[in-house]
Amino acid sequence: MTDVTTQDLVAALRAFRDRVVEARAELTELDSVIGDADHGANMARGMTAAVEKLEAEPPATVADLGKAVGMALVSSVGGASGPLYGTLFLRIGATGGAAESLDATALGAALRAGYDGIAARGKAEPGDKTMLDAIGPAVDAWEATATDGPARASAAARDAAAEGRDATIPLVARKGRASYLGERSAGHMDPGAASSAMLFDALAEALGGAS
Repeated sequence: MTDVTTQDLVAALRAFRDRVVEARAELTELDSVIGDADHGANMARGMTAAVEKLEAEPPATVADLGKAVGMALVSSVGGASGPLYGTLFLRIGATGGAAESLDATALGAALRAGYDGIAARGKAEPGDKTMLDAIGPAVDAWEATATDGPARASAAARDAAAEGRDATIPLVARKGRASYLGERSAGHMDPGAASSAMLFDALAEALGGAS
């Protein structure tokens, strides 16, 4: 695979939906400790709605895909997750534009735009114990390996996202509801980082990244 098509991205989003639906209880348990106990239900509902939208109106371009998924998440997911994940996909779509496929470098640029959008919207930065702590390392790893093609880049991003997710456990939250707990937020994985790692795992599966 040299280019990633919109169909490839739809396949990745189906796989992401399957992961969050299967892990709904796990994500909710993580969120019950340091959040509102709704991340699992919210992500399962949002990604189900997003995939239904893509299947009802198959996207021709990356912009079509990003807008459909972003708006579905914003409209169906409560709390912070909807606007943040929605921003991720809206930025990916806006950066990919009218292209029907992207090479690994171009997709990396779209992922970077998504990361920057989340950082701006959430006013967060690395180390705040948020989804950025998984997405940031994933995008860095993608960009570092993009010249090797999407399969290799997606595998590197998946592994980096998992490491970033696990690295949130000892952190003290500085953003969101978890920040209200102060030092008590340490010792628990951030649920947004956990679901973000699932996204990159699904992307690697769809793009042929080695396990």
